[in-house]
Amino acid sequence: QVQLVESGGGLVQTGGSLRLACAASGVTLANYSIAWFRQAPGKEREGVSCITKGDDFTYYEDSVKGRFTMSRDNAKNTFYLQMNSLKPEDTADYTCAGTRIFTPEAMCRIKDWWDDWGQGTQVTVSS
Repeated sequence: QVQLVESGGGLVQTGGSLRLACAASGVTLANYSIAWFRQAPGKEREGVSCITKGDDFTYYEDSVKGRFTMSRDNAKNTFYLQMNSLKPEDTADYTCAGTRIFTPEAMCRIKDWWDDWGQGTQVTVSS
């Protein structure tokens, strides 16, 4: 039913920028809490950023705060993760996620909370 499709990953040098996009179908983005997660090989999936439904709370993981910016375009049913000043430790598979359920701040980073997932897009940052 709900489908999320990521794009925008690639190979970039340290200090470079990428913008990831997540196109949503089968859901109205304005009524949808949204998130980005990432997973490096051999590591657990971790929350990167989310925007909660209703209260418009925006969460950023500490290591990306000030470098990454999450945004949404409800008219296009697409949300984004602008990544600047990229570091090798940002290398991971990035996945978008969403849920229709009201999402309190504490649940942003909890992967089991999120109902819908994209397939992921690889971001590789070389030094």
